Amino acid sequence: MTTLSISDYALLSDCRTAALVSRMGSVDWLCFPRFDGPSVFARLLGAKAGHFSLGPEGEARATRRYRERTLVLETTFHTPTGTVVLVDALALGSAERGHELGRASPGVLLRHVTCTEGEVTLALELSARPEYGLISPSLRARDSGVECRGGAEALLLTSAVPLRLEGSDVRATFTLRAGESTGFAVQHQLTWAEPAAPWTQEKIAHRLEDTQEAWRSWSDEHQSYEGPWRELVHHSGRVLQGLTFQPTGAVIAAPTTSLPEDLGGIRNWDYRYTWMRDASFVLDALWVAACPDEAERYFQFLAEAAQSQLASGQALQALFGVGGEHDLSERKLCHLSGWRDSAPVRVGNDAWTQRQLDVYGELLSSVHRMKDLLEKTDGTVRRFLVDAADMAAKQWKEKDQGLWEMRCEPRHYVHSKLMCWVALDRAISLADRLEAGNCVERWRRTREDIRRAVLEEGWNAQVGAFTQSFGSDVLDAACLMIPIVGFLPVDDPRVRSTVRAIQQHLTDRNGLVHRYSMDDGMEGGEGAFLLCSFWLAQVQAMAGELEAATVTFTRATSFANDVGLLAEEVDEERRVMLGNFPQAFSHVGLVNAAWAISEARARLGRTGDSAGTAPAP
Repeated sequence: MTTLSISDYALLSDCRTAALVSRMGSVDWLCFPRFDGPSVFARLLGAKAGHFSLGPEGEARATRRYRERTLVLETTFHTPTGTVVLVDALALGSAERGHELGRASPGVLLRHVTCTEGEVTLALELSARPEYGLISPSLRARDSGVECRGGAEALLLTSAVPLRLEGSDVRATFTLRAGESTGFAVQHQLTWAEPAAPWTQEKIAHRLEDTQEAWRSWSDEHQSYEGPWRELVHHSGRVLQGLTFQPTGAVIAAPTTSLPEDLGGIRNWDYRYTWMRDASFVLDALWVAACPDEAERYFQFLAEAAQSQLASGQALQALFGVGGEHDLSERKLCHLSGWRDSAPVRVGNDAWTQRQLDVYGELLSSVHRMKDLLEKTDGTVRRFLVDAADMAAKQWKEKDQGLWEMRCEPRHYVHSKLMCWVALDRAISLADRLEAGNCVERWRRTREDIRRAVLEEGWNAQVGAFTQSFGSDVLDAACLMIPIVGFLPVDDPRVRSTVRAIQQHLTDRNGLVHRYSMDDGMEGGEGAFLLCSFWLAQVQAMAGELEAATVTFTRATSFANDVGLLAEEVDEERRVMLGNFPQAFSHVGLVNAAWAISEARARLGRTGDSAGTAPAP
């Protein structure tokens, strides 16, 4: 069982797949050829599921950072005999810049180590275990490296130091002295493909430098936010770019599967897909922290993935594969013990079969943000969006599984009704662009029906708050969306009362917000949900409560690790991260809350960064 924390890991990305590297230099998660592909390294989820470690042989202290404006990781190891610097990256395509980031990524993990002081003996161990650890590959020595072949996958490790083949593992021990360096490349290919040529030391060094410059070109061309917490916002924008599947523009929820929401529990899900519910949040964040072009590509992906469903009269599903796949059927990998024995490990996500009525609101809200894009679309896309509004109008009275994908009996969730209202409200605003003027009157009538239902059945006077579902007394942080989407003004007494109730009953001792407190049909509990904490900061900023918003924001961002990454949740007792990592929703929440605070400062005539600053990652 691993003794590491989730926070001990850093992200590498080539905008097609991702790797997680531990503080001590072990790549313990990597899937090829894309985010949701089978892993070749998965020690995160099982001790024998593969890794690639590289670091000092003996005692060492590690510090690390991302090189400025990049997702290229630099780890410095301080040992009793000397110091070495390890640089890790997933290679981007040659000379890729700006919007081309990830367009021709070669599927290569690069590692380069330099001794800067004294001398250090290092140990390398590569244990490739394709298909989530099911396969122990055969090894074959090649010029300048070793080929690992097993199942459909093959890896070629290029090395300038002598390698030892021990069973299915590759090992090496070597010493570097001040000024000496060496590089390694792990190339992915299919076993039936023509064997790849090993990368030379010169090519490894050049591609690392070029990958670094590619990230900097994207950051310099795409990031213009200058408000409070500028560096955190820009870094979160790069994380979101790193979680983007470049060929389609899809943004995944996280690059991992089955990192638990409850240590030792069963709340372990596969997040390597793109959720329709994230659309409006992600688009807002991309607009602030990245570039409208990224937001446009993301919207186009969602529209293309979903069009066929509504055209055939089907309900819109909640999530899709990064290539637009619809069937994401879930299965358990029983041979893996899970993160700190949190089993089962799941691949796929059965939430794709759930009814989640909020998706219509998220879709139409994202279109409202990107309304100028409608000028470029054809009649098919406009018809699809009209169908989405009509489906919201048709289904809003039905029960569903809600935003949080409850695996219990469906209910009349307030947030789901709210987002159906949003779908119709935004469709009415877009009616001329959608060429749907004849739909406006019936949309208005249904919008008012939904409004009355939420105000009458979603409000619980005894609790003094809007609650999770009609007739319920359970609080839900999703009701913070009521002012954010414009259903009621932030100074409405019912909104203010709801916010107070959430602060009183759903926050932990660190001031972080839980999603809800109820029996949701699953064993165990969960930690505080960082997105909900950022929602609270956003609502506080909208209400002009800058000091409170700053405190809430700072508390949430304090749980970022040393390289500025956030997980989904936080265990307030142990102060450790929980859930899949890094989590797009958390970084989206950070960006949107920072923007809301920046806008509030402008409204109130405040200048400078006195709202507070946080250290750059």
